[in-house]
Amino acid sequence: MNLSTLTAISPIDGRYRDKLKNLSPYFSEFGLIHYRLLVEVEYFIALCQLPLPQLEGFRPEEFETLRLIYKNFGSNEAKEIKEIEKTTNHDVKAVEYFLKKHFDLLGFEAYKEFIHFGLTSQDINNTAVPLSLKEAMQEHIIPELRNIHKTLGLLAREWMDQPMLARTHGQPASPTTVGKEIQVFAVRLREQLHMLEIIPYAAKFGGATGNFNAHHVAFPETDWAEFGNDFVNNILGLKRSHPTTQIEHYDFLAATFDNLKRINTILIDFSRDIWQYISMNYFTQRIKEGEVGSSAMPHKVNPIDFENAEGNLGIANALFEHLAAKLPISRLQRDLTDSTVLRNIGVPLAHTLLSVLSIQKGIQKLQLNKAAIDADLEDNWAIVAEAIQTVLRREGVANPYEQLKALTRKNEKITANTIRQFIDSLEVSAEVKEELRKISPHNYIGIH
Repeated sequence: MNLSTLTAISPIDGRYRDKLKNLSPYFSEFGLIHYRLLVEVEYFIALCQLPLPQLEGFRPEEFETLRLIYKNFGSNEAKEIKEIEKTTNHDVKAVEYFLKKHFDLLGFEAYKEFIHFGLTSQDINNTAVPLSLKEAMQEHIIPELRNIHKTLGLLAREWMDQPMLARTHGQPASPTTVGKEIQVFAVRLREQLHMLEIIPYAAKFGGATGNFNAHHVAFPETDWAEFGNDFVNNILGLKRSHPTTQIEHYDFLAATFDNLKRINTILIDFSRDIWQYISMNYFTQRIKEGEVGSSAMPHKVNPIDFENAEGNLGIANALFEHLAAKLPISRLQRDLTDSTVLRNIGVPLAHTLLSVLSIQKGIQKLQLNKAAIDADLEDNWAIVAEAIQTVLRREGVANPYEQLKALTRKNEKITANTIRQFIDSLEVSAEVKEELRKISPHNYIGIH
């Protein structure tokens, strides 16, 4: 771990840097500059293909030469742009000047005034940011969410037939199975993932106030709305919003953050339940050689992965909440409050990814403690009272609920023998008594 990592204010770039470094190309300052360059270059190429008379001399075979500017983008180029920004005090203008310099070096100086032609900085920001988000989501975030969904599905199938005492309001309740309870979370994740994957990545592209004013006054015969749709939708692979002000509405972005917040809430719920099952000894944890559970108590193996996940998911959701509430609001045609906020969208995504990795790690340590689960069922025969009174209702016995209530609320332990004696005392047929005797906490699990 180098000094910059040790002195980082945020644990994302400090303690957890190695786990989250794959997100850096999308959400860092370096990443933002790279995506701005990509949009500027692809925009110039799109202008050449209209074609405009002033760009007819630019040869299509040089397009790949231009694309190398962003494809070969590295730290030296990023530093050069930041040096230009010290003079311009404008980050997008610095990218434009950087490109103009490269056009001069490549012998394309005759065409350089069509870099950033007719655009405002938000045409670049509001395409670069959703493009970086889309690619980060598709390449890193969604695959990890799919992985955890797959893991839960496998565990649900593996443990589907293992009976388990349920608890409602913290009290013993009708039994379920371990697998079915895991399946609840798997299905919840599946449904939210489906919703996440159909939310568009929207972008604004239309000049200073969204109307292509400058484009239209320069080339009134060109259908700039059609051009914008084609550029954003087909070349960048985003969804062009129209009409807009100077900036994107961010409504779809807010929907993405709200959806991620729901996914994170499901994972918080899961982490807390697994934590509770571990504390109840339903699960034990595999011990890794050399690991320390507690600095003072040698016997402890703490459920730190689920605790870590819960904490980071909470941070992520707090930020998602603010992003979703703030970004769709902008005074009149534009204020600057979105600019600094957008620079932080990688933060909750990083905390989310860190949490998912922690949960996966924690799951790999889990070992089902069948003996403890079965013992807890055996220790709670009172839970079959629901089953017995329901069968007695079917048989027309008077007040079955009240009879079982009186039996199970005595200040004495309800055992298998207690239940057997009660069944023997019933005035029902021998066949019904035999049916009731077959019910136990281990088989009263319903359908799953």
